Amino acid sequence: MAGSTNRLDRYLAGSIRSDLDDKMVFLGGPRQVGKTTLALTLLGAVGRRHPGYLNWDDPQVRPVLQRGELPAGQKLVVLDEIHKFPRWRNLVKGLFDTEGDRVSILVTGSARLDHYRKGGDSLQGRYHHHRLHPLTLGELGVDSPDAMEQLLKFGGFPEPFLAGNVRVWRRWQRERLSRVVYEDLRDLENVREVALVELLVDALPERVGSPLSVQSVREDIEVAHETAARWIEILENLYVCFRIPPFGPPRIRAVKKENKLYLWDWSQTPEGGARFENLVASHLLKYCHRREDTQGHRMELRFIRDTDGREVDFVVIEDNEPLFAVECEAGEQSPTKAIRYFRERTAIPDFYQVHLGERDYLSNGIRVLPFRTLCRSLGLP
Repeated sequence: MAGSTNRLDRYLAGSIRSDLDDKMVFLGGPRQVGKTTLALTLLGAVGRRHPGYLNWDDPQVRPVLQRGELPAGQKLVVLDEIHKFPRWRNLVKGLFDTEGDRVSILVTGSARLDHYRKGGDSLQGRYHHHRLHPLTLGELGVDSPDAMEQLLKFGGFPEPFLAGNVRVWRRWQRERLSRVVYEDLRDLENVREVALVELLVDALPERVGSPLSVQSVREDIEVAHETAARWIEILENLYVCFRIPPFGPPRIRAVKKENKLYLWDWSQTPEGGARFENLVASHLLKYCHRREDTQGHRMELRFIRDTDGREVDFVVIEDNEPLFAVECEAGEQSPTKAIRYFRERTAIPDFYQVHLGERDYLSNGIRVLPFRTLCRSLGLP
């Protein structure tokens, strides 16, 4: 599997092509998740030297875009890193309003594009937004014998996954986090204590899968509570981590405040149950984002935990209605007491307990099955 190919047919390609027929498309996602590669694939480009690929960092491209010009004869143009221009929204709006009848426009960029996309409505009604996620079983083939092992070992970002090499993975991971902290953070936010933010990044893997206490984080890096909370939010905007809130149906005494934390690069998580849980969380978040971005549903990923400490790892909610719940157990053991308890006291229609083994069976209405089988059954991307 790993190293077998340098280009994959990413799961969003068809949806983006369809959306480009009537609007612009904004393509967001983590650094190095494959946004530019996907955009070049849609252009039919072999490399970045394609007339339809316009990178704001190219000094020859910049003045052309500032004049409001797009290359002639192109049905699709890609505007990459355009968010680095302070007035990029007005520029893109003008290009779409004047050239949108003859050319489709795909805008890609870093976390800053997503962040500032939310800051005003000058582009409202002119674009669709898609979030590109790392590689998952749905893209690689749920029946591939080594896909799960490779994903758990190297994560889902294309470069280390396709290399399949521990040395490449270690170097890539260090360089990516360094660029996120020292480049993206500088571009996005006015944070002076960058070294302390780096300490926070280093402290996150040990907190994966547990309710995140901002107070505990504050004490570890010795900053004010408000500062720690703000930095965690910034790291979410930079696609370093994501948090999921609790789900509180009325018949259980559910916790209301503390969120659970996961990493976009689950290979940073310590090996074992926490990494498997993070991988499952990432697959489910990708499922939610895809349905939200392509079908318009309001999707949420949550967890169940009551005041007595009983917990089920994930609940997927669509348009305010729970669809299914998922509990992660690396082994093939019987359903946990917590999943049986919540099945009896909630209106969630389906409960699954997923594992890394082979057994697939039903126990008191709870299906225990391999995670790859769940991916196939639910059509997880």
